[in-house]
Amino acid sequence: MTSPRAPGPHSAAALPVFDVAVIGGGLVGSAIAYGLRGSAASIAVLDEGDIALRASRGNFGLVWLQSKGFGLGAYSAWTLGSTRLWPRLAAQLQEETGIDVALEQKGGLTPLMGDYEIEARLAWVHKLMAQPGVEPYEWKLLDHHQAASLVPGLGKDVTGAIWTPHDGIVNPLKLLRAFHTAFDRSGVRYLPHHGVTGIAQQADGGFTLDTPQGPVRARKIVLASGLRNGDLGKMVGIDLPMAPQRGQILVLERTRRLLDTPMVTLRQNDEGSWLVGDSQEEAGYADHITTLPMLATLADRAVRTIPALKEVRAVRAWSALRVRAQDGFPVYEQSASHPGAFIVTCHSGVTLAATHALKLAPMIAAGTLPAELDHFSTRRFHVQKT
Repeated sequence: MTSPRAPGPHSAAALPVFDVAVIGGGLVGSAIAYGLRGSAASIAVLDEGDIALRASRGNFGLVWLQSKGFGLGAYSAWTLGSTRLWPRLAAQLQEETGIDVALEQKGGLTPLMGDYEIEARLAWVHKLMAQPGVEPYEWKLLDHHQAASLVPGLGKDVTGAIWTPHDGIVNPLKLLRAFHTAFDRSGVRYLPHHGVTGIAQQADGGFTLDTPQGPVRARKIVLASGLRNGDLGKMVGIDLPMAPQRGQILVLERTRRLLDTPMVTLRQNDEGSWLVGDSQEEAGYADHITTLPMLATLADRAVRTIPALKEVRAVRAWSALRVRAQDGFPVYEQSASHPGAFIVTCHSGVTLAATHALKLAPMIAAGTLPAELDHFSTRRFHVQKT
């Protein structure tokens, strides 16, 4: 397929026009661009580069259902749909690119320590499942012995666990690489150092995007720029309040593969290293900060979960920002004032990658979002209280 060249120092009128420009080259933007390929003849992915607050390279790599949707049942159902699509996406990527993204969906656990945690979590799960819009799915409360059958060497402090069969893990770096490899092989233009600083809608309905490398034109645009979506949204009439949340991750050295059932706080990746996480801090936009007290808390719970980990050395730690709208739920919307401009925001870029690529992208290509996505509009932030 022939795609437009990157713009040079020409007037906006003389620039080639992409069918779609996706603003953001992380997992969310890449999944959308990947899914658009069958519907758009020319696609550009505009990326800021390494200065971006990139959640795609700092996340835990979970494909996770059981904690999603408390307060918005539609989010639970949307997530369940993505977990079901994940095997198809992983197989498709491997066939196209030869890259195994290391998807494993053997179920997942939320470990619980003591009666208080068990009772609180049970009450939370029952409330979640009773919400309107939730599609019922299988889950179980396991006692210590049942959980230990899935986790060799499980510590005695873990007195129970919530299990679902839909949860799992993927290697997020391999996933991002697979998307970009697919771009190279299918004519999608990846344009690094093209952070968008301005958006103008043209008389013909298309858009001109200002970037440090010169303007880019497109008939449709998709805002998938993570925490920058709050600022970009205002340029197309969408008021999206953002609320980033910092998470810290502790990495332990590689060992032989021991953990086949990931936990929300602890997982072992396909290459043998261990990730310890699940911290949640309101820290504004301070992403590259790790703190000893938080890392010590993560390490303590990991050792209580699997005592043998006390002999495994920590090799590095990092922090990253979760891309969150103010209420923590995804945002999908087409601008009312700038038709053809779509916004996609979520903090579950790994879990939702399958549904973004295989379900949402075709909706965007069709030019309209169906009523089932009305729950995810920014209108929820602007409802007048009576």
